[in-house]
Amino acid sequence: MNSTFKISIKYGLIVAITLIAYFLILKLFGLHDNPWLRLMNGVVMCLGIYYAVKYYKLSFVEDFTYINGAKTGLLTGFVATVIFTLFMAVYMFHIDVPFTERLIGDWFSNYEVSANLLVFIIFIEGLASTVVLSLAFMQLFKKSRNIPQNS
Repeated sequence: MNSTFKISIKYGLIVAITLIAYFLILKLFGLHDNPWLRLMNGVVMCLGIYYAVKYYKLSFVEDFTYINGAKTGLLTGFVATVIFTLFMAVYMFHIDVPFTERLIGDWFSNYEVSANLLVFIIFIEGLASTVVLSLAFMQLFKKSRNIPQNS
């Protein structure tokens, strides 16, 4: 199996499990309705992608390229996003339907939307943060081709 794929699956699962655990902890304390606490999801995704790319670079120093590093970050975020989106879809449609109705009522009170839009928003948020974070971290991890200057 491709090393990029193995690392991405491993770190994507870790990120997804962490996101799910964080959501359930917020639910336990009744704070899962607060949209500002979702900022921590970005921090979790950020750390997961960073460490996935870093681990890939440390493991495959000779084979490390910009494309392989970016691919590792993108796949890690994609795996985490898909798993977390599926969890949220099951949660919103089957476990806590009143939660979904409260969110729709608070956020989209003047529009006729369904819970499908919330699932779509979660998915797009995850993918957007994945692309931005992967490309940003690759600026840290890429091999520099700058010419050293004597000063």
